[in-house]
Amino acid sequence: MRYLTARKRAEGKGAAHTGTEHHWYMQVSAVGLAFLVPLFVYIFGSALGGSHADVIAVFSRPIPAILTGMTLVVAMRHFAKGAQMMIEDYAHGTSKKMAIMFVIGLSYVLIAVGLFALAKIAL
Repeated sequence: MRYLTARKRAEGKGAAHTGTEHHWYMQVSAVGLAFLVPLFVYIFGSALGGSHADVIAVFSRPIPAILTGMTLVVAMRHFAKGAQMMIEDYAHGTSKKMAIMFVIGLSYVLIAVGLFALAKIAL
């Protein structure tokens, strides 16, 4: 006779077998964004309305550039995971696969373009 707890019986029973990991990733990235977004808004707000040289000066400093890059990467990964979960819940078949590939690809393209632009400004 096997004695299994409710947790052991439920472990690995989700459709993708990664529900817990996904949930924790979303929780951790949401907490990270709760700290990063206000800092980014402050940095962006200080540069808003300035001349081109002022904006370049703000984002060429290391701390604003690093915080902006971190915010971009964490926000886009959070977006991709959240959109994937939404698509998995409401779409089916080939359209689900295509939509998930599009969302993940879009997030990586936005990360690449944003980091490239930030590197051009900072360097």
